Amino acid sequence: MNRLETKVAIVTGASAGIGRATARLFAAEGAKVVVGARRDAELATLVAEIAAAGGQAVALAGDVRSEDYAKALVALAVERFGRLDVAFNNAGTLGEMGASTGVSEAGWSDTVAINLTGAFLGAKHQIAEMVKRGGGSVIFTSTFVGHTFSFPGVAAYAASKSGLIGLTQALAAEFGPQAVRVNAVLPGAVDTDMYRTANGTPEAREHLSSLHALKRVGTPEEIARSVLYLASDDSSFVTGTASLVDGGISIARG
Repeated sequence: MNRLETKVAIVTGASAGIGRATARLFAAEGAKVVVGARRDAELATLVAEIAAAGGQAVALAGDVRSEDYAKALVALAVERFGRLDVAFNNAGTLGEMGASTGVSEAGWSDTVAINLTGAFLGAKHQIAEMVKRGGGSVIFTSTFVGHTFSFPGVAAYAASKSGLIGLTQALAAEFGPQAVRVNAVLPGAVDTDMYRTANGTPEAREHLSSLHALKRVGTPEEIARSVLYLASDDSSFVTGTASLVDGGISIARG
């Protein structure tokens, strides 16, 4: 449907999972896409796949904890495609898990740096560019964890992802007058490498599936379609939202 025709987008955490699916969907909907992640080889494969499907994309590998990297992604979008309209700050980590009394300071700090500070640094420079050009859409990947309910052993993850909701609301209020919309998607469990690492046995995955009202986990492509809505003009009057895309895990746990 070309809902992103003429738009230029940045997608972080694009080497796998939700980020990869979203970058492919953005390109299929007409966007020119700058994809970022730490894994250069996976990004190169993604760019080749997008090109083979008739889309346009360019990659830049780096670490979202670096403000220089945040600046470089925006600069690349402007240099190669002339503008920036959409940013999906999706890069994230489960971080150090286990009893909170045993979590190391380094583990805590690293999780917050990737999930929250990295997203802020990205948005800081993305929004500055969007304001110059009359507006845009910024989207964060948060989670139901720490919003509607949580699990034991994920304190750093839950805190950092909850922080993204507050960041979403603050930025939406601040930059709404400049026509920059800011929203967050809150997925339930999604079948990604991260999900399979955290739920290493078939029994664990079956249990987590059972907690959802739909009695299954989501796919990256399902989350990508919700991100597309927030990126497109279909959501032109939507800002400051924490949008649950969680298969009903927030309402049916058991």
